[in-house]
Amino acid sequence: VQLQASGGGTAQSGGSLRLSCVGSGFDFGWAPVAWFRQAPGKEREGVACISSSETIRYSDAVKGRFTISRDNGKNTVYLHMSNLKAEDTAIYFCARGPCIGPILNNYREYGSKFSGWGQGTLVTVSS
Repeated sequence: VQLQASGGGTAQSGGSLRLSCVGSGFDFGWAPVAWFRQAPGKEREGVACISSSETIRYSDAVKGRFTISRDNGKNTVYLHMSNLKAEDTAIYFCARGPCIGPILNNYREYGSKFSGWGQGTLVTVSS
């Protein structure tokens, strides 16, 4: 099981970026996938997730600004980020795991339920 995030870069405050997460080694279409991020000096936190039936959950920090979607034909989950803020600066990771709000929002307790972590992709938002 492996998922690789890409698409990070530098954007100005208020700008947009789209991240991609490509999965391999498992039946992608049946797998729930989540995005996480980790800012310097902070704990990893859940951002968004999408189930195989396209149930979607967002953290309160990104709700209304980020959109998660998937294309099973390309084994890819996307994270479209708009109205970016300086506090969105972080390394973004994707992983396979349950798309349930309380699990997404409590990495410290439920992080072990996710697998396939790749290296992540760095997003820097300049003000």
